[in-house]
Parts: sequence; structure tokens; C-alpha cells
Amino acid sequence: MMQNRIITIVAILLAGFSFLATNSIAAEAYDEDSYGPEAPIVWEKPTKVTFTHKIHTMDSGLACDACHDELFTMEAGAVLTTGKMTMTAMAEGKFCGSCHDGNTAFATNSQCSSCHMDVKELAPEAPIVWTKPVKAVVFYHKSHTEDFGLECEACHDGTFAMEKGAAEKTDNFTMQALYDGKYCGKCHDGATAFASNTRCNTCHVGVKGYKRMTGNDGAHGKDHQDTQAGH
Repeated sequence: MMQNRIITIVAILLAGFSFLATNSIAAEAYDEDSYGPEAPIVWEKPTKVTFTHKIHTMDSGLACDACHDELFTMEAGAVLTTGKMTMTAMAEGKFCGSCHDGNTAFATNSQCSSCHMDVKELAPEAPIVWTKPVKAVVFYHKSHTEDFGLECEACHDGTFAMEKGAAEKTDNFTMQALYDGKYCGKCHDGATAFASNTRCNTCHVGVKGYKRMTGNDGAHGKDHQDTQAGH
């Protein structure tokens, strides 16, 4: 009986020590000399991006020299003055892309809201009105991000370049391409979303819609043909 009581007491003491040790580690004070500045860094150029040292050093175990000075100069704001920290540069393995390559850490063309905290606010509020290959094709970011909950990388993963007018610069942005599962057809396949050969006036807003979107009064004359929806 006495032996069982001793074993029980020892077990309780060990559990208590384990609990205290665990909580001691969890409550470790943040040391800026060891882990870098505690306050998040908020870059404003080329767009708003938030970076937290704690996530990378204290939480993930990276040492300062994992990034400094080969990837980032240890000077506040230094990277912004170069104008070189772009998504293209990261895709080439520079800056954050040195680790965020899809292997070591998530790729820079995914999980956008991890760094762009207000990422959905970055999407244009005004609708995009494509004019090529036909006029009066409209796209709303809001309906896709807010109403349907899509993240930026759902489309900006190679489907659409994050550059105004990029799709129109090629001759490939056609209905046939959509039928083949490219561009909007990646989702608008009849399974994920309505097929691209149905509900035409959801995107093709017609002459009156084009006038409303562009402010064109549509007066008959030399510009009249330009207001037609390509039909």
C-alpha cells in the first residue's frame, strides 16, 4: 500500500515538473538581440507587405545569417531603395524566394495573405473591362474574392499575370482557350463554376453595359462601331 502511494506521489511530482518546464518554454521572453526586432516590418513598396522576425527566428529556428546580409542588408528600409524586390525576383530565387520556393517553404505565388495581410483590399475595386479580342467583357474581383472566397493565387498562379492588360497583350485569350481549360476556363468548366459557353451575358455585358463601364455615350457616329460587343 505504502509503495503504491509513493509511486503515485512521484508520478504527480513528475507531471508537475513537466508542466512547469513546458510552460516555461512557452513563456520564453522575446529577445530582440537573439531574434531580431519584435515589431513587424511593413513594407509599402512595391505594395504593402508585412514581415515578422518572430515567425522566422524564434518560431521556425532560423538564424539571422539565414537572410542577413546575403539576401537582405541589415538596415531598415534598405531593400525598398533598390526597387528590386519584386514578385519576379522572388520567383527567380532572390529575396524571400530563396526559401519560399515551394520546397523549403510555401512558394511566393501561394498563401498570399500570409504576407499581404490586407490582400483582398489590394484587388481593384473597379471592374476590369476587357476590349480584346471583343469589347464589353467585364470581370469583378470582388465577386470572386469576397463573395466566393477565392484567394489571389486561385487565378494569379500562372493563369493570369498580375499585370493590367497582360491577357489582352497576347492573341491567346480566346473562347477556344477557355474551352480548353485556360484562363477563366480553368474554373468555368461546368463543374467548378458555370461553363464558359453558358450564361454569356454574365461576362459579356453588351453595348449598354460597355457604355456604363466606360462612360462612352455611344452616340451614333465614328465611335459607334467601337461600342459594339464584337458581334
